[in-house]
Amino acid sequence: MIKHIVFFKLKDSSPESINRTADVLRNMEGKIPQLLSIEVGIDVIRSERSYDIALITEVESLEALYAYQVHPEHQIVIQHMNESKESSFAVDYQL
Repeated sequence: MIKHIVFFKLKDSSPESINRTADVLRNMEGKIPQLLSIEVGIDVIRSERSYDIALITEVESLEALYAYQVHPEHQIVIQHMNESKESSFAVDYQL
């Protein structure tokens, strides 16, 4: 099992922008067979060091992670994130 975690800081950190982007991420649920689970969290602290959104997903293997990365539904998300994110950080680890 692989846990894939990504934190996003958006260019526009208004509640509307954050919620719209969280919805784009949540829209992957049920559309990408490799995703065993998906969780999208919006930061509630909103401190200087906070990121706006956390994406936490699980896949079965590294092969499944690579297949998820190139899936057409994920490519739609990548396009949106490339337009709206200021920065992001990711961690992928084996369970």
